[in-house]
Amino acid sequence: MIESSRVCRCVICHDYGDRGDYDDADRGVVDNVSAYGWSVTGVPADEQGPGWAYTIGRWHSRGEPELAMFGLDLRVMQSCLNILGQRDGLADGQAHDDVVNGYPLRLRAVEPDWFRAFFGQGMWFYRHPPIPFLEVVWPDRDGAFPWDTGSLTQPHLWLAPADHPRGVWTQDV
Repeated sequence: MIESSRVCRCVICHDYGDRGDYDDADRGVVDNVSAYGWSVTGVPADEQGPGWAYTIGRWHSRGEPELAMFGLDLRVMQSCLNILGQRDGLADGQAHDDVVNGYPLRLRAVEPDWFRAFFGQGMWFYRHPPIPFLEVVWPDRDGAFPWDTGSLTQPHLWLAPADHPRGVWTQDV
């Protein structure tokens, strides 16, 4: 579990001397965080596996955990993360039944050993992680969550990598 005391060492709060080296994606994140409080980074699905999306900036702007979602269409995940991103007090174990019409979402705390595999741009932004991340977990069409069925359509980042079932989500860990 991540220590909850808030110390922000992000690229906005601290000059690491490399601001002239930012690429367009880096500048876009900084601009979005400055303007809106967070940015959503999407990693599209490819031949190696499903896509995912995650927020960057909630910890900086609000002292709130970052959010991550996996295995759905990028636009759907970005929309869900933006809806949840506006909320305060998000925590491990919470249920949110009003984000996706007809489907409940659950929040699970992400084990820090997953950060490098999935949150590279977030690691760049914060420089001194870990910072808290919550995985936004969605059910299957029958309303069952991965912990009920063992499904690997989304990773089980609340587990340590050594305890996660082998599959598409564990190839870079």
